[in-house]
Amino acid sequence: MRYISTRGQSPAQSFTEILLGGLAPDGGLYLPEQYPQFSQDELNAMRGMHYRDLAFTILSRLIDDIPAADLRAIIDKTYRADVYAYARAGQNAEDITPTLKLEDDLYLLSLSNGPTLAFKDMAMQLLGNLFEYVLAQKGETINILGATSGDTGSAAEYAMRGKQGVKVFMLSPYQKMSRFQTAQMFSLQDDNIFNIAVKGVFDDCQDIVKAVSNDHAFKAKNKIGAVNSINWARVAAQVVYYFKGYFAVTADNAQRVSFAVPSGNFGNVCAGHIARMMGLPIAKLVVATNENDVLDEFFKTGVYRPRGSANTYHTSSPSMDISKASNFERFVFDLVGRDAAKVRELWGKVDAGGSVDLNEGGWFAKVADYGFVSGSSNHANRMQTIRVTHERYGVTIDTHTADGLKVALEQREAGIPMLVLETALPAKFEDAIVEALGQKPERPHSLEGLEALPQRFEVMEADVAAIKQFIVEHV
Repeated sequence: MRYISTRGQSPAQSFTEILLGGLAPDGGLYLPEQYPQFSQDELNAMRGMHYRDLAFTILSRLIDDIPAADLRAIIDKTYRADVYAYARAGQNAEDITPTLKLEDDLYLLSLSNGPTLAFKDMAMQLLGNLFEYVLAQKGETINILGATSGDTGSAAEYAMRGKQGVKVFMLSPYQKMSRFQTAQMFSLQDDNIFNIAVKGVFDDCQDIVKAVSNDHAFKAKNKIGAVNSINWARVAAQVVYYFKGYFAVTADNAQRVSFAVPSGNFGNVCAGHIARMMGLPIAKLVVATNENDVLDEFFKTGVYRPRGSANTYHTSSPSMDISKASNFERFVFDLVGRDAAKVRELWGKVDAGGSVDLNEGGWFAKVADYGFVSGSSNHANRMQTIRVTHERYGVTIDTHTADGLKVALEQREAGIPMLVLETALPAKFEDAIVEALGQKPERPHSLEGLEALPQRFEVMEADVAAIKQFIVEHV
């Protein structure tokens, strides 16, 4: 399996060659030259598999330059019940991603049982083990530079803490995460973890990561790698739970299923798109945004209009406070028939701060062929959805999952199961849950008092040169 850039000006490479780097040298994102296809017989064989077996079956088609026995060992090390131990009462942690039935044809796909209580653990734990394996094979070290709006950072840090040959420099928007998210990251005292609180919004952090990644000399000299969802391995790992969720709520492969995905950077729902391209019978991929509704605007109008920091809102679902969705480029590459020159033209405008209209050339008319629909949610919607879900089903959900459920209910079709992808456990957003329900959400005993722990972080301006200097001083 070879991987190509969405911008078409970087050589095709193997999985392990692209694993550590993030962006392609031409500024594009990596995708497989062609998507592996699963036949009906293969889907039948996958039905009922344990998560580890399912992950190996799917990922071995995407990762063919790691010996099969080694890849299986990495997957088996990752997807263990003791790693994903925070399943809800009545759910089996050994199932890794159990489904929770709310009513007929409406489910939550539980993805937040990992160490940081967020779906990001599903991919990040695998990424940490892949990094350690590949670095050991090559005898190399890496300095990871990432950006987070709340959950990616803690998932990356918990996956990489103590890993041999790895240092992590994580950028987050200063005072714009929940108290739990902030404490989860900043309380880590590991010598290989560096938290940088940037005066700005998530998009400022993400722009810095991209600027550093596009400085090829700096990137090579300082061995800079990426863990954000620009990293293909993150997206590949997330493909697995779409298959797991599908098999959990269907009896045979003649059935189709829809997935509602709380969306900010488009990485999670992009994995659903890839699962569909690989043969999973998906009816709809429902993109659910919060007030930062750039993606909803696109799927309704065909115009992709990223917004600047001043027009990015700080909301009660802060992990989705994103107005420039990095992974959207991967979908557009497929949408325009994998025409890399077209993507370069479009993203030349995006990277310059402009917008693009996919109605031109008739591309937007093809979006329906990929199953995408969308909707948005706001604070009042979130509070109402959390209250109704608690009253009707006895289930407490976090604010991001509430955005997903609100839009899912608008997009349901009779007879087609709808799975809402859980984003995080409600404990991560305690203040919002108290506002909605008048009571604190449960949290694991091991995380009691988290916010009171000493915190270690640096506050810095959104300045690429200053961030580079900090990295140089600490590598």
